[in-house]
Amino acid sequence: MTRRAVGLALATALITGCAPSSDERPPNIIYMLADDLGYGELGTYGQTQIRTPHLDALAMQGMRFTQHYSGSPVCAPSRGTLLTGLSTLRSQIRDNFEVGGYPDPDELGQMPLDSSTYTIGTMLQDAGYVTGAIGKWGLGGRESVGQPRFQGFDYFFGYLDQQLAHNFYPTHLWRNGERVELDNEYFSPHQVFEGDDPDAPEQYRQYQGNEYSLDVMADDALRFIEENQERPFFLYLPFTIPHVALQVPDSSLMEYEGAFEEEPYLGDPTYLPHYRPLSAYAAMITRMDDHIGRILEQLDALGLGENTVVMFTSDNGTTYTGGVDAEFFDSTAGLRGLKGSLYEGGIRVPLIARWPGHIEAGAESEYVSAFWDMMPTFAQIAGVEAPSDLDGVSMLPALLGEEQTSDRPLYWEYHGLWDGAQAVRMGRWKGVRLGGHDDANAPVELYDLDTDPFEATDVSAQHPDIVEQLQRVMESRTPSDYDPWNFAIAGNS
Repeated sequence: MTRRAVGLALATALITGCAPSSDERPPNIIYMLADDLGYGELGTYGQTQIRTPHLDALAMQGMRFTQHYSGSPVCAPSRGTLLTGLSTLRSQIRDNFEVGGYPDPDELGQMPLDSSTYTIGTMLQDAGYVTGAIGKWGLGGRESVGQPRFQGFDYFFGYLDQQLAHNFYPTHLWRNGERVELDNEYFSPHQVFEGDDPDAPEQYRQYQGNEYSLDVMADDALRFIEENQERPFFLYLPFTIPHVALQVPDSSLMEYEGAFEEEPYLGDPTYLPHYRPLSAYAAMITRMDDHIGRILEQLDALGLGENTVVMFTSDNGTTYTGGVDAEFFDSTAGLRGLKGSLYEGGIRVPLIARWPGHIEAGAESEYVSAFWDMMPTFAQIAGVEAPSDLDGVSMLPALLGEEQTSDRPLYWEYHGLWDGAQAVRMGRWKGVRLGGHDDANAPVELYDLDTDPFEATDVSAQHPDIVEQLQRVMESRTPSDYDPWNFAIAGNS
């Protein structure tokens, strides 16, 4: 049987919910996750100033989703919803929760996933896949049960602690629980400029090192693919681009020489200075795009392209700090809000999916989906049953061009700003509630995304019945074991 015939047989089996037969190799899955990349920061989503040729080509070879959502407006809970198939309506991790600090000796990571957690990695291990994660973890540090090797991943390389990922020139990364030294001296990723000439590039050399973590991790991804080409693999690539600090090798910065009129960003106690902040931000994204091009090229060189599902997305919207100018780049494509917000700009993200012979090239989908849909989707692609108690549903029909509707409610919550925030998307309607930590009567704003995608006009007064439906979803959340992640509503205070 030819590779294409096998693929078509597998696709038929998948769409009917049947597992592939023993002589059919299930497809590999590569899921690439950018960090703080906005909805409008790829050329295929309308960006005109940042070059992303490889991701633009990937979209032309596959499907581009226009209404896909991250799991949260910040890092750790977004990754948690992805890996568990549970939204923050009832997931364990509902905000960033730092255990240690920024200096190397204080590296303890974030609140760890419970030891009993069943993840995408565990599910695909059970399906016979070799599972790898390379990039930023953020769900358990070096001394915790939340480490990837205890959460369904045969292999991990990268940052365990997302705080250390603020520096692209770290002293070390982690491989399967072992520290891997890099050729970089330690310096704090949180400084202000202290030189005597902010226009002198050489005075910013102190914020660079010798080994750029993105390059090291991308090389490791290529090695993982080559070494596991003979068996089904799942490769999760949560890259750290373009999360600040603004740091990029000079070779990439030179690609934007003279592109923008810009002033030095002199830093703050949160992130590092840079003498060309606009160029640095654009160059970081382009460098990630270059590495993605290398990965796609390797798949083709190894003959794996047709039997590999490749997806690319982002964990939340563009940041509002660290020298990033979201307005200049039109990073949200006009959507309201940024990282940390439950308006569309904080949670609507690009999603590109390619699977030659199955996903139509150049297709676009308006199917409404979210991170917690990935676990059941990957289960169906692998030909296995997903756990029955997930919040997500398989979006494989939409990927394969079949009719699929989604009027189910999608739910988010966030606790780091706004005195607590909740949001629900249900069909055309979007409800946002701010200030719910202490105020059980905090109002629900209502937006009609069909006519008002930029959430400019609150129509709650005109549709009290819809507001009531959305509020019932908000009130149905499972209380968190960590009380600061609860709201002043019945049963959850």
